[in-house]
Amino acid sequence: MDQFTLNLIVVGITFAIYIGIAIWARAGSTAEFYAAGQGVNPIMNGMATGADWMSAASFISMAGIIALAPAGGYQQSAFLMGWTGGYVLLALLLAPYLRKFGKFTVPEFIGDRFYSTTARLVAVICLIVISVTYVIGQMRGVGVTFSRFLEVSTDMGLYIGAAIVFAYAVLGGMKGITYTQVAQYIVLIIAYTIPAIFISLALTGNFFPQLGLIGSYAPSNGEISMLAKLDSLVTELGFTAYTAETSNMFNMILFTMALMIGTAGLPHVIIRFFTVPKVADARSSAGWALVFIALLYTVAPAVGAMARLNLTTTFWPGAVTGPALSAPALSIADIESKPELSWINTWKATGLLNFEDRNGDGMIQYFNEPAAVAAANKAVADAQKALAEAAADADKAPLEAAVTEAQAAQAAALAEAKLGDKSLAELGLVGNELTKVDNDIMVLANPEIAALPGWVVALVAAGGLAAALSTAAGLLLAISSAISHDLIKGALNPNISEKGELLAARISMAVAIGVATWLGLNPPGFAAQVVALAFGLAAATIFPALMMGIFSKRINKEGAILGMLAGLVFTAVYIFLYLGWFFIPGTNVYANTPANHFFGISPLSIGTIGALVNFGVAWIVSMATKAPPREVVDLVESIRIPRGAGKAQAH
Repeated sequence: MDQFTLNLIVVGITFAIYIGIAIWARAGSTAEFYAAGQGVNPIMNGMATGADWMSAASFISMAGIIALAPAGGYQQSAFLMGWTGGYVLLALLLAPYLRKFGKFTVPEFIGDRFYSTTARLVAVICLIVISVTYVIGQMRGVGVTFSRFLEVSTDMGLYIGAAIVFAYAVLGGMKGITYTQVAQYIVLIIAYTIPAIFISLALTGNFFPQLGLIGSYAPSNGEISMLAKLDSLVTELGFTAYTAETSNMFNMILFTMALMIGTAGLPHVIIRFFTVPKVADARSSAGWALVFIALLYTVAPAVGAMARLNLTTTFWPGAVTGPALSAPALSIADIESKPELSWINTWKATGLLNFEDRNGDGMIQYFNEPAAVAAANKAVADAQKALAEAAADADKAPLEAAVTEAQAAQAAALAEAKLGDKSLAELGLVGNELTKVDNDIMVLANPEIAALPGWVVALVAAGGLAAALSTAAGLLLAISSAISHDLIKGALNPNISEKGELLAARISMAVAIGVATWLGLNPPGFAAQVVALAFGLAAATIFPALMMGIFSKRINKEGAILGMLAGLVFTAVYIFLYLGWFFIPGTNVYANTPANHFFGISPLSIGTIGALVNFGVAWIVSMATKAPPREVVDLVESIRIPRGAGKAQAH
């Protein structure tokens, strides 16, 4: 059976399961649509939360960004530390108290705690901005996965994924999504760990990838560790050592903190804890979620390192047993003729991987092209393009002179730049010929790079789609409930019937799917990067409001409203300065490079500063204005005392 047919069968079976569950668990009331009737078992809720949490960023992009990080994999470990650490904060500081409150949504808690419809509406705005930003990354993950495994364009893959989400999320609401996410967790964790086990056995002889990461490199007969082998190869090719420490620890700390408090402030994760019967179950399900998440997150560093090693040894076959340059690079003839290398052209067709034989030697040399060489190569290309596009009757002498001058500068740059103990000129190299490897393909391509069986490749396709679709559904539900429950019922039409509210929820979710699909066509970065931006926004808006609402009796509505607005505006403006206003390409004020970041703080890390702005503004304004009324103080005390919360509904 060919790979395409196998992919269709495996992915088709999983989709049939998801839609079947949605039909079986169709929501018939607003309680079931928003909170699954508040009767979900804590272990099952932990598994669903794990699927909701482990998005395309976790499954598809995280290991890829760790694998291909220009500054080494260590710096990107912030994703692992921040995302898992945030769950500890969520379990200890937020989940049980929000479940004790006994309502459906985060804005509803903020509106009641800060005794203000305006506060509730500001929370709705923050929630929608966060969720829409987050869902862009999921839709990109869906498009990337479909484009490869169903052999369609990335855009078409995005449309197919949107249709699947529409089918089970709009129909089932939180009840359908919960049970669908349990199935999706099982699919994604199997799909992630099985290839990792195969690859770990091949590279290190260890069954457990976690041990393989620190184990010996098998082809060297145990003489060198796997990470030492990887370090030696990437440094030989001009890259930063894989295990090198970060050059900007301050930014890494801020980034890790932004991910941690952003995790604890993500509305689509928080609402999962409204679905369990009791307060104790909220804390328990957070613990179970952390266990289920750890099953993937402890494997991710090994997947990233092994993917980078396999990619390098694929394009430098001699690197398997010796230095990278000890044998010629991979030839184009081998790419075209060997079945085990067919994945290269297949991924090239998606536009997410590309190569170019710049020196015409029939091989693809992969290395870190020095900046001076890259600039010289661009200057030659620009000069040659200007000459080629000149009018037939134009004076071409100045253009020809410009080409000659650019080529002389290129030759000097190639003679100056070295790879190992030889210059690029001596090696006959013009520049890096593996011109594009998208971070988001590394996990999906990993089984093919390692020449694993076809059924494993198909399983990874199903897992990647499960990860992206599960989180997309949770985010879309958060957006839908914010609009229908908090905006329409809470502010615009308090007397709306339950049937009308349920219809409004489904319509708003359908609209949200359309908007998310449109934004996913032109994402502002890799899946993990886009998701990190959403975490920054959550850290700067929702998390401080929830923390102050639960643990402070003095913060009032004026402080909460202005604090959230200040955190949102400050963080969003800083992000837009580097990534474009509202993520529109070409509208950024500054290039998103470390040299342009204020105090070295990247847009991915600014959420921590935004949270401090939120806390500071809220405290100052609250101290300068009237204290909250007595009934609000009593509400805070009631939330803090663990005495049960609301009646559960059996399923």
